[in-house]
Amino acid sequence: MTTRLDSDRTAAADGAEFTHIVRMDGVQKFFGAVHALRDINLAIGRNEIVGLIGDNGAGKSTLIKVLTGVFPPSGGRIYVRDREIDLARHSVGLAHAMSIETVYQDKSLGEKQPLWRNFFVGRQITNRLGFIKIREEKRIAQDILLNTIGFRGVGISVDSTVKLLSGGERQGIAIGRAMHFNSDLIILDEPTVALAVAEVRKVLDFIRRIKDSGRACIYIEHNLAHVHAVADRLVVLDRGVIVADISPRDMSVAELTEYVIDLQQHHR
Repeated sequence: MTTRLDSDRTAAADGAEFTHIVRMDGVQKFFGAVHALRDINLAIGRNEIVGLIGDNGAGKSTLIKVLTGVFPPSGGRIYVRDREIDLARHSVGLAHAMSIETVYQDKSLGEKQPLWRNFFVGRQITNRLGFIKIREEKRIAQDILLNTIGFRGVGISVDSTVKLLSGGERQGIAIGRAMHFNSDLIILDEPTVALAVAEVRKVLDFIRRIKDSGRACIYIEHNLAHVHAVADRLVVLDRGVIVADISPRDMSVAELTEYVIDLQQHHR
């Protein structure tokens, strides 16, 4: 029997010809009397990194939660691979089925589990009796480590536990897992928070690999220098409104910082 979720997976697989992975047209979100998102028009194309920036309360998290099915929008339209989706049915499960993955800062890995198990949480490869194919999962995990994310940490193998990894390496594992499961759009929620300089460099390299693989990324970040270094576009949110959608070439880190500070001071 074919379910609606199966149909969405089929549509995702068949949708090879499209202009935008996702597009939000006139999206609104109210929480009671609070107008959290106002006329959001945002399109994410193939093979691009879009930096989503703004002060606390700007609406970044709300926008992502609407896009990924956590919150229903109060108005507007959302398209995935140029096909309008039924907002009454949109959910986190459907977002996953349509190849949209979110990687949250240090919350998506089991610390006491080996790396190979972390790659296949909820997606185990099993035989006809339901037993996990451990050897095959380890082989695939090794391929992801070496070839998908270029992970060559000394003394680290697929049997190593997550708690042995540095913060940057953990982000690399989470990003690699999302890439392996054919996500067209990977959303990163502050992946460089509290990381040392060398670790930040690792994570930024992992983010560049997302684009190199032909996928797209929405990179949510407070550190403007980090996002400016890797983004193709910078989208600035302020009180639920997109106030800028620019290329990093058109605004330096110093200019971007001044712009964001001016927005903050305008509301004080």
